[in-house]
Amino acid sequence: MYTIIDIETTGNGVKGNKITEISIFKYDGHEVVDEFTSLVNPQCEIPQFITGLTGIDDNMVRNAPLLEEIVPQIEAITKDTIFVAHSVNFDYNVIKNEFKQLGLDYSRKKLCTVRLSRKLLPGYHSYSLGKLTASLGIPLTDRHRARGDAHATVLLFHKLLRTQGAETVFKQFLNSKSQEATLPPGLPKAEYDKLPMTPGVYYFKDMKGKIIYVGKAINIKKRVLGHFYDKKTKEIRLCAETTSLDFEETGNELIALLKESAEIKKHYPKYNRAQKRTVQQYGIFSYEDRNGIIHLAFNKIKMTPNALAVCYSPTEARQYLEALCGMFDLCPKYCHLQENIAICSHYKLKQCIGICSDVSLVKQYNERVLEALKSLKDIQSTLLIKTNGRHMDENAFVLIRENNYAGYGYVSKDIQIQDVADIEFYITPQKNTLETQRIVESYLRKNPSSVYALP
Repeated sequence: MYTIIDIETTGNGVKGNKITEISIFKYDGHEVVDEFTSLVNPQCEIPQFITGLTGIDDNMVRNAPLLEEIVPQIEAITKDTIFVAHSVNFDYNVIKNEFKQLGLDYSRKKLCTVRLSRKLLPGYHSYSLGKLTASLGIPLTDRHRARGDAHATVLLFHKLLRTQGAETVFKQFLNSKSQEATLPPGLPKAEYDKLPMTPGVYYFKDMKGKIIYVGKAINIKKRVLGHFYDKKTKEIRLCAETTSLDFEETGNELIALLKESAEIKKHYPKYNRAQKRTVQQYGIFSYEDRNGIIHLAFNKIKMTPNALAVCYSPTEARQYLEALCGMFDLCPKYCHLQENIAICSHYKLKQCIGICSDVSLVKQYNERVLEALKSLKDIQSTLLIKTNGRHMDENAFVLIRENNYAGYGYVSKDIQIQDVADIEFYITPQKNTLETQRIVESYLRKNPSSVYALP
């Protein structure tokens, strides 16, 4: 026995979504044997755009029953039946969440007519209820009203039951191990089945093939399945738009993290909120003025191509210069921590020896600046992080050049790495960003034994 269900809601995401109308047809595989349809008072305002779509406004539901008043009817008509809907996870999860808020459990086996249609009726351009029923000649009246959509779904389901191969497909979909009910309605199971259980980066794509989400995982298949189980509004919307998946194995979590960051910057997927913004970099540089005094300063990285150090905000750059001032007794004025003053008076740095008021001290001052510059060069080095490759006969490497992430690569375990020239051919160059810098620095702190200095 099946109950074919459609709901209309206030449209505020699954957890904030309130039912405004529900229609349930009880169907025995041949004919409708019972029906329950009712408006529902959501006890909140219905957004104007929802009213424009469904025609249901606040006045229509003002005197309608509350959901808790019709729970007994919903429970009774759906008891011991299979819950059927077009994009079933939406209707089922909204109802389940509404019951949960009332302190009630709601659990039924479920079938999705979108997924069933894709399997049994392949080749259609769109599997939305309106377009699919129009293509099949199934009448659909009162579109975006619960009873009209539910009745059209009954007729579609009736056809699906009688399509060649239906018995096998229905058994497969109802098998708890098949995961068919969990997958997004527009995603063929073959797309999920192809995913590996290895570290790497994965991509969610829409019907046009556009990347809408990039993620990283130690186990790609397990992580992607986690998206399908997640009932947050963002995750449900992401899954609803997903029609294909792609992936790239990396062999280890470090390169997966670095590649995820780069791919987000490259594709700007709509469902990746973090890391989308390109962070402005600032370079520390030096120059000598007409009086022979060496200055330290910072500017945007494009204005300092040979930066002595890279920072990711003006505040970080100032703190960097303050640290150099304190360590080498430099002048805040000539490190551009104070502008348009005759003599420095920095609130934190009190040990200026007097270059700002006595030009005769230039030689001694410049010697301290040169010591500071030498200290920056001393900490700059070329490092190689060695980690697992994509298979047993391969190693993976991440190259750090002068403290900046430079790229990653893979080499056979048979190849001996003695210096940076040995690895250059295998490295895929990458941009150093705030995110990658943080990823690398965190890894270096946690895994010092996997880091090698190269000449």
